[in-house]
Amino acid sequence: MKIISWNVNGLRAVERKEMLGPFLREHQPDILCIQEIKAKPEQVVNLDEIYPAYTKFYHAAEKPGYAGVAIWIKTSAFDLQASHFSTGMPNNPVDNEGRIGRLDFEKDGQEYSVLGIYFPNGGKSETAWEEKLVFYDRFLKYVNQLRDQGRTVIWCGDINCAHNPIDLARPKDNDGKIGFHPRERAWLDNVTTQNWVDVWRQTNPDTPDVYSWWHLISKSRSRNVGWRIDYFFVDQDFFPEVKNIEYLNDQMGSDHCPVVLEVQNRY
Repeated sequence: MKIISWNVNGLRAVERKEMLGPFLREHQPDILCIQEIKAKPEQVVNLDEIYPAYTKFYHAAEKPGYAGVAIWIKTSAFDLQASHFSTGMPNNPVDNEGRIGRLDFEKDGQEYSVLGIYFPNGGKSETAWEEKLVFYDRFLKYVNQLRDQGRTVIWCGDINCAHNPIDLARPKDNDGKIGFHPRERAWLDNVTTQNWVDVWRQTNPDTPDVYSWWHLISKSRSRNVGWRIDYFFVDQDFFPEVKNIEYLNDQMGSDHCPVVLEVQNRY
């Protein structure tokens, strides 16, 4: 099973750039988790005809042209009657910013939940910063509850935080700033102590200079002055089933690059 997470910074934009079609044809994801779609479902209905191999689920923000997530699944790989898409989380107020999409399905007797998340940035105001931290804590409780129910949980997306100095090009310059703040990083410490595995870093513990986001205006991508803020997490017990994880650093179309996770079927 191949799952790809990509913050496209506008689904219509990446399609207009003619980047989406070649990407899908080359990489053939079974599940594609998309962040920052910046569109309502009715604004991208044309993609049903262009990409008929995928069944598409959307969770748009109320604010036009802002945030939003989607999950596309390869129709031939799933029993659609036994697959369920949901949004938000039960311990959080209404998700009117389109932050969380969840796909539940059964495969060979095991129940899976794949979540694609666009975590808040937190940089707009002090209130936004505190709301980001609350979102973090509520989300961790939520995925812990799903795991406790016996589900195989895979969660991914734009977490909007670099965990350790190796995860960004200029840690000293950004120490204490939002995106590399001690309180955010402490939350990621807590995630890993609760047996969630950052799949890339666990697989590549000492590999530097691999990032997933670059500042567009400063043209930092050409110099690889980036941040690794897009992740895949799985439970520690499931980690041995990971076949491959990689960042598609050469994929253009957004200020983020996609992340690919391939897992075996252990059942």
